[in-house]
Amino acid sequence: MKISLIPAVTYVNDDELKGKTAVVIDVLRATSVMTTAIINGASEIIALTEVEDALRMKDAKCILGGERKGLKIKGFDLSNSPLEYTRERVEGKRVVMTTTNGTKTLNKVEAADKIYIACMLNGKAVGKRLVEEEKDTVIVCAGTNGKFSIDDYACAGKIIYEANKFGKVELDDFAYAAFSAYNDHKDDIISLVKNAYHYKYLLSLGLGEDLKYCFKEDISDLVPEYKSGRIK
Repeated sequence: MKISLIPAVTYVNDDELKGKTAVVIDVLRATSVMTTAIINGASEIIALTEVEDALRMKDAKCILGGERKGLKIKGFDLSNSPLEYTRERVEGKRVVMTTTNGTKTLNKVEAADKIYIACMLNGKAVGKRLVEEEKDTVIVCAGTNGKFSIDDYACAGKIIYEANKFGKVELDDFAYAAFSAYNDHKDDIISLVKNAYHYKYLLSLGLGEDLKYCFKEDISDLVPEYKSGRIK
């Protein structure tokens, strides 16, 4: 199987996705939130690009979550902090999300045959799933405001590193570079990501605990799947 890497959502091309599996990463913080919500029993997550669309869905059975510029959106129940998506808050609930980078990326990769949600929290499980399915895969880093982001790149490297342990994979140059970066820093991944623009921005907002949580590795074997606008 082949794994290629797209460094930011602005580089997504439908022709590169057709017939393949896509893995979407927005480690800080959308895909970490999505994975956490599913771990904690959310019935489904609806990923939207526009705030207005999310607000129209608000009712007693759903929770609105997300951010703009890293901050909670007015009228929403939760921000984009994974620490807010506790079992007590989300179990059995539909979560409607919109974020600056992550949900927009999901809507950009719908040409793929399958779409998985990935982060550090489930990186090993995602890598294993890819090898088990033996399907050519495109890892798509959401990036930050359309630009390359080291944090997503590091997470991509983690997934590729894990996939490589489960079977033989062929990598394009970007995927190999991410694998090498993770391999060189796997014992102290924060040393790789701490100078990333988005990492430093979230730190400036006082979100240090979110950052620590988002870089915990392999706390779940769940691999959420995005299909027709919904994540389960």
